[in-house]
Amino acid sequence: MPLNPKLIAKLSKPLAPDSRLEDTFSGKDLTIITDGQGRAITLFLGKRTPDGSINGERFVRRFKLEADGVTVKSSHWEAKGKVTRS
Repeated sequence: MPLNPKLIAKLSKPLAPDSRLEDTFSGKDLTIITDGQGRAITLFLGKRTPDGSINGERFVRRFKLEADGVTVKSSHWEAKGKVTRS
C-alpha cells in the first residue's frame, strides 16, 4: 500500500528530534519516530491498541544525502510489512 501524498507532505515537515510522536490521519492512528535532525524515519500506520502499540503497517524512510552528509538529496518510504500485537 503506497502512502497518501498528503501524508507524505505531513511527514516531510521538521518534527521534534529523537522522539516518538502519536497522531492521526484520515481516521488511522500514526506513530512517527524521528532522527536527530527531526526527520521522520519510521512510521506505524493503523489502529492503536489499548497498550499504545499499532496494529497495521510499518514504513521506513530511506535518504540519499548530498556529499556533505547532512543535506537530503531525496528520500522515499518503503513498506516493511504488517505489524500486529495481540
